[in-house]
Amino acid sequence: MKFKEHTRQVRDKVIEKFKAGLGYKKISKALNIPRSTVQAIIQKWKEYGTTVNLPRQGRPPKLTGRTRRALIRNAAKRPMVTLDELQRSTAQVGESVHRTTISRALHKVGLYGRVARRKPLLTENHKKSRLQFATSHVGDTANMWKKVLWSDETKMELFGQNAKRYVWRKTNTAHHSEHTIPTVKYGGGSIMLWGCFSSAGTGKLVRVDGKMDGAKYRAILEENLLESAKDLRLGRRFTFQQDNDPKHIHVLEWPSQSPDLNPIKNLWQDLKTAVNTVHLI
Repeated sequence: MKFKEHTRQVRDKVIEKFKAGLGYKKISKALNIPRSTVQAIIQKWKEYGTTVNLPRQGRPPKLTGRTRRALIRNAAKRPMVTLDELQRSTAQVGESVHRTTISRALHKVGLYGRVARRKPLLTENHKKSRLQFATSHVGDTANMWKKVLWSDETKMELFGQNAKRYVWRKTNTAHHSEHTIPTVKYGGGSIMLWGCFSSAGTGKLVRVDGKMDGAKYRAILEENLLESAKDLRLGRRFTFQQDNDPKHIHVLEWPSQSPDLNPIKNLWQDLKTAVNTVHLI
């Protein structure tokens, strides 16, 4: 049963009269407050020695400390575990809670659901090559890069293959290996495209029929490379960059499995996003 809460001044007067020897009934009549309220104030004073408001207990947590710690360990060890899986694990120990409750528990320790980055599967040799490449170009000027014609191939997957996967991770850990999805070149049949671009704009876009090999790649370059450079007004002294794929003839040194170093990857992503948007409409 809840009682009307009185001011600290009224509560102090109750205790003052109680210390003076007055009983509950007389205090109630003197201060014009219910006898039950007088009794509650005095009992609280006897138990805690004060008339100030004590901290209220509030709503009990929906998750026990043990279950909450288990959830955090699970998400930290298995970053790609889903909320549904975590929800089932809590139900198995008799604590059925909503998905938002689980999310809040993970957010409190800095774990947030983020889209897993797709990252090339790198060997130690790949990493060394990337470092050597970066070191060799650290002094290049912006004007030099403006003369580069970037090229690459991409596989256009129209339905489902590029689906996003979420992981539980802390801030600034997006590229940790356990938070990424390893990728390898050309994992299956789909529409294959070759394209190029420079700082001046986009060059030719070519659909590749069948499997790309050295002969087909040379034919694409012969038919599209110089024409693209001409359309983009790069002049005769432009630099051609190509992926260091084993089937290609080397023109410039380029570290394998390094799509993130090639800005055309951002252009491919824009194209794929546009294609997926069309299919969703």
